[in-house]
Amino acid sequence: MRFNFSTHSAAPNSTATTTTTTQAANGGDKATQPLKKAIDADPDSLDSVISNPHSYPITIVPNRPTSFYGLSPNGKAFPRQPSCRSRNFRPGSMRRIRRRAVFKNGDCNVVQKHLQRRRVRFLQDMYTTMVDWQWRWTLLAFALSFILSWLFFALIWWLIVYTHGDLEGPHLPENQEESNWAPCVSAIDGFTSCFLFSIETQHTIGYGVRTTSPECPEAIFMMCFQSIYGVMSSAFMAGIVFAKMTRAKQRAQTLLFSKHAVICQRDGCLSLMFRVGDMRKSHIIGAGVRAQLIRTKSTKEGEVMTQYFTELEIGTDDSGSDLFFIWPMVIEHKIDENSPLYNLNATDMLQDKFEIVVLLEGTVESTGQSTQARSSYINTEILWGHRFDPVVLYNKDLQAYEIDYARFNETTQVDTPLCSARELNEIYKIQEGFRTPASPSIQSRCSCSSGYQTPGRQSRLRWQLSVPL
Repeated sequence: MRFNFSTHSAAPNSTATTTTTTQAANGGDKATQPLKKAIDADPDSLDSVISNPHSYPITIVPNRPTSFYGLSPNGKAFPRQPSCRSRNFRPGSMRRIRRRAVFKNGDCNVVQKHLQRRRVRFLQDMYTTMVDWQWRWTLLAFALSFILSWLFFALIWWLIVYTHGDLEGPHLPENQEESNWAPCVSAIDGFTSCFLFSIETQHTIGYGVRTTSPECPEAIFMMCFQSIYGVMSSAFMAGIVFAKMTRAKQRAQTLLFSKHAVICQRDGCLSLMFRVGDMRKSHIIGAGVRAQLIRTKSTKEGEVMTQYFTELEIGTDDSGSDLFFIWPMVIEHKIDENSPLYNLNATDMLQDKFEIVVLLEGTVESTGQSTQARSSYINTEILWGHRFDPVVLYNKDLQAYEIDYARFNETTQVDTPLCSARELNEIYKIQEGFRTPASPSIQSRCSCSSGYQTPGRQSRLRWQLSVPL
């Protein structure tokens, strides 16, 4: 985009248009010359500019070749062509989605490739593989394992009765009384009956019609083997289903993170804050929270590490990172000299590329299993100059603390300096040097400030740090 600045005048825009057309008619060279900028020494007031829209000092002209302005290269007037672009389209209106390592729902944005012997290694840990599978693949594996095992053992039973001669005409169940024949398995007349007997044996159903006899030792051995296999396979399947239903990932779905993180002042220091909450009444035992900054870093040797992790010191109130997690809590990171965000101001926060990954870990009270909930905040999801609204209030009618989750993500805009924490500390140091030793100082109560004082009575220096709301 090009910005052409013109002087303010009482004449309407038609005069400027006529002047431009006259210059374009004099020749192509004058039309291609850049327009001069001229700004009045005493510009009009804001009220006069708003009341007279035709006298705006800035005119926005879209980027086009020089041949588009009035004349074509051959000197003839260039006709205006209809634009295929929508009038509602504005350059930069579609915000680019930046890459992130952890999504808001906790899933990691990681794809693996070129793994050697991947299938073999996964089959060696079959239990974990099936627990990590989606439900449709796990249920499909269960169904196939049962059906294939029934068919396999049915085929073995059919071979046993076939080699013993139970499938011959005189030895069939309806002729066994006349021929006085003792079969290996009673009431077997084909493969279908063998399949039904395989199901009854594996799952100990036992309808009382088909039973084994002492005539065939191989039939007795096969009955014992299939019964043991049925018990073990059922226990294995039940264990996988129980592990999938009680795994920590499902419990993490009821742990909440605020949509945005905020930066504001607390006790004179800039602090980065986000909120965590739990939807269930069963609490997380030994809950702890962590935060790590993912950012590009260059070493002294010139190595560029694009995914460099830095641990952030966080806590809630004065209890540190260990939480008594009975209601939603605001987690705070003081931006002091040890913080990697110490030199970032409000502008740098929008332009820099980084990601803050937050982890909430603990033990589920009802199952005793460890769980971990994850989320992340990129630079565009951090609100500078905001503070979280309270969500915990005491209800006198219920005589209990009431949590309003409708206000979980609500914030309030507050006055916050736009400078970085380092610059704010330097301002406080200079201001503290001009204070009297007996006067209380805001900076002395701030944990991230230095108690620098200059003896003697001097005049105070007023610093005005205002933020446009």
